[in-house]
Amino acid sequence: MPALKDRLRADLTTAMKARDELRTATLRMVLTAVTAEEVAGKEARELADDEVQAVLRREAKKRREAAEAFAAAGRGEQAERERAEGEVVAGYLPAQLEDADLAALVADAVTRTGAAGMKDMGRVMGAVQAEVAGRAEGGRVAAEVRRQLG
Repeated sequence: MPALKDRLRADLTTAMKARDELRTATLRMVLTAVTAEEVAGKEARELADDEVQAVLRREAKKRREAAEAFAAAGRGEQAERERAEGEVVAGYLPAQLEDADLAALVADAVTRTGAAGMKDMGRVMGAVQAEVAGRAEGGRVAAEVRRQLG
């Protein structure tokens, strides 16, 4: 069994014992998403740690988007709840790259691929996404690539 999934289950048990409602609800939601991913498709399978992280990234993104939507609709309390859930999920993800580190990775990829303009954005994105591996959102990466390819 993947170590990350075991850690999520153990943390859920700890949160339940501590009567931490937010953490308990969030971890249940995440484990449900992981289980749904495992049984999706033609046959059930066990997810590897990197696949569990992909599910966690998706769930974190959902929380960010929901928080923004609630905030825009003037529903501050629900937006705050979504942000808090997002923070719980983010605790299980690798640290995000700083802007300077991301810029350096993109600059390196531009040099390696010999990109000359926006027509080469796909090649640069492919090279950077392989290196970034979940440490930065695709939108951030794309924005930096666009900025550097100008």
